[in-house]
Amino acid sequence: MNKAEHVYIIAEAGVNHNGNMQKAIELIELASRAGADAVKFQSFKADKLVSKKAKKAKYQSENIGDDDDNQYNMLKSLELSDGDHATLIQECKKRDIQFLSTAFDVDGIDYLNNLGLPFFKSPSGEVTNYPYLKRLAEIKKPVVLSTGMADMEEVKAAIQVLTEHGLAKKDVTVLHCNTEYPTPMEDVNLKAMNTIGDELEVQIGYSDHTLGIEVPVAAVALGAKVIEKHFTLDRKLPGPDHRASLEPDELKEMVTAIRNIEKAISGNGKKEPSSSELKNIEVARKSIHTIRPMKAGEIIKEEDIISLRPGNGISPMDWENVIGRKINRAYSAIEILEWSSLK
Repeated sequence: MNKAEHVYIIAEAGVNHNGNMQKAIELIELASRAGADAVKFQSFKADKLVSKKAKKAKYQSENIGDDDDNQYNMLKSLELSDGDHATLIQECKKRDIQFLSTAFDVDGIDYLNNLGLPFFKSPSGEVTNYPYLKRLAEIKKPVVLSTGMADMEEVKAAIQVLTEHGLAKKDVTVLHCNTEYPTPMEDVNLKAMNTIGDELEVQIGYSDHTLGIEVPVAAVALGAKVIEKHFTLDRKLPGPDHRASLEPDELKEMVTAIRNIEKAISGNGKKEPSSSELKNIEVARKSIHTIRPMKAGEIIKEEDIISLRPGNGISPMDWENVIGRKINRAYSAIEILEWSSLK
């Protein structure tokens, strides 16, 4: 991830492979075809992530729709083995897309670091996990920090941990996020992304859990440099995150829209004609024309002239400068006035 490059798009596969490696490989293929910069999975051991008595979040229970309310059982079925990681990394290399994964504990951070990940993506749930943040900082690789469920003071505290333990602030990208799957539009609060950037002086981005592609595209227009979005092979598949994920065509549409917005906001900021529209000035603008035939020596009155296309003559902005001038040659009706024929 390079700050000088374009908006970095992370296609979040997460656990949408449902524990099936063939589905995981298909997700990599899909992300690559869509034009994402990276495809991200989740690396965890259920025993180190959650108590065996922990219950599922409400959205997890609703999205999976089974009778098992146990979060441990759900996560255990979604673990990736060492061999799985090796396969996924190789598949990403084949398709020229960056492999990423999210760790949820210190051991997981070290595991991913040993796999050679270029930067770390910290999930929202770890924004208040001091030992986790400390370890991220000690490795000194860039960190993309999701901040769902956090208030500004918690985000500040997380960045303070990172910077106090060796990570330069320039290597921190903070993603505004809402950790509800799917996120209601009225809860997005996209302006908070810019507040984070302004107050904390960090690079900003957005991790999206809304339905559709409008919000991440809007985030790019507002200055997001990193976009993360869940995607799936089929939104109807059972699993905790499918319902709030994009399907294949939608992911491609989002990437295309972001790239278009990226181009649209990349100008120099000056209000001036673009090279592509210069040819249209003469066609679309108007010039001062005579309304009636006029003889040499006549004085131009306002009722003698009219603004008409094309715009290759005297600009109508010189209207008052033309009125009262004497013409030194005859004009026919509906003829463009020329400065050279005015006294």
